[in-house]
Amino acid sequence: MTRVLVLGGGPDAEREVSIASATAIEIACREAGLDTRLEIIGTPDQGEVDRWDADVIFPALHGRFGEGGTLQKMLENAGKAFIGSRSQAAKLAMDKMGTKLIASRFGIPTPAAVILDPADVRNPALSFCPLQMPVVIKPVAEGSSVGLHICRDESQWRDALDAIREDLDAGPERVYMVERMVAGRELTVSVLCDAAAELIALPIVEIAPKDGVYDFRAKYQRSDTRYTVNPDLPDEIGAGIQEHALLLCVALGVRHLARVDFLYSEDGHWALLEANTMPGFTATSLLPMAAAAHGLPMPALCAHLVNAAVREHRTALST
Repeated sequence: MTRVLVLGGGPDAEREVSIASATAIEIACREAGLDTRLEIIGTPDQGEVDRWDADVIFPALHGRFGEGGTLQKMLENAGKAFIGSRSQAAKLAMDKMGTKLIASRFGIPTPAAVILDPADVRNPALSFCPLQMPVVIKPVAEGSSVGLHICRDESQWRDALDAIREDLDAGPERVYMVERMVAGRELTVSVLCDAAAELIALPIVEIAPKDGVYDFRAKYQRSDTRYTVNPDLPDEIGAGIQEHALLLCVALGVRHLARVDFLYSEDGHWALLEANTMPGFTATSLLPMAAAAHGLPMPALCAHLVNAAVREHRTALST
């Protein structure tokens, strides 16, 4: 029987979300008949990673350490089979600005964005927004809408910079970006490997928060966000968005699974927001929702990912 070690926790801001995801994955793996163990971690060193004893590691971590390439590099160094993208793709996808540059290179539309000038954060009273409002300010390398601010006027701009300054006093390594806010329907495309290790696009899911902003509270703390699988879209629009999701994932080097988020405007155009190489697996998470509509409920989805990682690792060892 395949032995699976599910990892949750980590040192990042999304630790509690990660624990919820990891717990759901452990239950699903057990229901699928896999010999599964859950471990809640902090910031392991290479020696600890080397000692993990399992056939497959399922790192259900969200954030820079667990999803952004650092843990993936340690798993690669240890020669472990693991689910998710390799370190280089994970690091690139975690960088929202880097992802936007890759998308632009392949003709995938994405809203204008710039790195937030540290001088603006230090002295909000003398700063000005570098893009026409409304804008979104968010960390370059975080997920789950951590640290997201919507600015529709100068007052909200200054308030956001005040909040960010306090955040940077506690964690000065965090980098923020300013992105032009695009009005439209929020759509997400989950991507999954098939039996031949090729990436396929799962059904589109539309997200409709009650107050219009899909922030951390709307994702995990409220029950009034509406999710629609296979929303009403023109066939060519849905196919085009799925095609761009796959194109971006291939360009980034994504492996096994990912989720790509878009906004679709009334004028028939869509714009990329970001990509996530280890999407959530909580009760309201979008990739499991899309996989279920594709015919893979959680136990089957987790078993599918475990088998994909096992096959790929065995192939790599034999070459």
